[in-house]
Amino acid sequence: MSLPFQSAAILGAGLMGRLLAVTLARAGCKIELFEAGSPEAEGAAARVAAAMLAPLAESAVAPVPVVRMGQYALSRWPELLAPLAQPVFFQREGTLVLWHRQDAAEAARLARVLARTGTQVPELAPMRTLDGSGIAALEPSLGQRFAQGLFLPGEGQLDNRALLASLLATLQASPGVKLHWQSPRTPGDFSPGTPGQPDWVIDCRGLGAKPQWNALRGVRGEVVRVHAPEVALQRPTRLVHPRYPLYIAPKPGSVFVIGATEIESDDMSPASVRSTLELLSAAYAVHSGFAEARILEIATQCRPTLPDNLPAIRQPQPRVLQINGLYRHGFMIAPAVLDAAMELLVHGRSVLAQNLGLETSEA
Repeated sequence: MSLPFQSAAILGAGLMGRLLAVTLARAGCKIELFEAGSPEAEGAAARVAAAMLAPLAESAVAPVPVVRMGQYALSRWPELLAPLAQPVFFQREGTLVLWHRQDAAEAARLARVLARTGTQVPELAPMRTLDGSGIAALEPSLGQRFAQGLFLPGEGQLDNRALLASLLATLQASPGVKLHWQSPRTPGDFSPGTPGQPDWVIDCRGLGAKPQWNALRGVRGEVVRVHAPEVALQRPTRLVHPRYPLYIAPKPGSVFVIGATEIESDDMSPASVRSTLELLSAAYAVHSGFAEARILEIATQCRPTLPDNLPAIRQPQPRVLQINGLYRHGFMIAPAVLDAAMELLVHGRSVLAQNLGLETSEA
């Protein structure tokens, strides 16, 4: 890709900041990446996320534009992962949805929502209904614990922390990239396009950008990571829950990510006892092997969210681009947001954003 500019300052080294930095650097752009924290991305929502790529499953809480972005990203992720410096776990073994008998009414409602999504986004692989033997065929370790379920083919996941590390290693090995840690910056610290300044400033700071984007709010989530060598699940499994969707996402090395609560708050205090008990009880109800699991981490995150729960790209002034509001769908939609942002930077408009329903605005 030929760029009409030569340099960019990127603010924020979470998922979007790293993806943009790698993409622009590969196109020959000189990059300065500024991050308030450390290379470990300890302040990024992306570090805590389960990184599930499940557009149909997420349609239970997400509007159609997000589903379309997620479907686009499923085929885009392998292309983004291939040239990175380190391998990243990625799979598309589908999503299994289960429920207990007392939640059958909620499961039926969910099935209707997913069926409606299938008619609105026909390129999605159609869901399949399963009986007990069908569930056991997909996940033998579950046996006959569940009598009914849904299977959403083609959905996937990746290892979020391995991806963040691989993006970092790629940037460290890229000529023309300067990385600045413990170096918070705002767009007001730059005069892009003037002598000695970057041609563009791209703000990917998530909730750190709230002073410049007042509509942003935090939505708190709580996640448990466990090591459970006695559990063998091949794919992300979701459990229908009366208050919020619960998931179990298997990662390499018998690690499982269990989440996630949804709380309208930007509180970053430790997880509550109630939420932790609900998450661990749900995992144990799916597979008794979780009883002997070892808790590696109980983490909280606040995901940057706009009023309509949709992502947006805006240009508040010439040569300044702000990308934000990925909410709980960061990994699922990041490739679509990335490609739309690249179109805006190169062409001044994005056909992809229009096709997917991604909001963009210009100065």
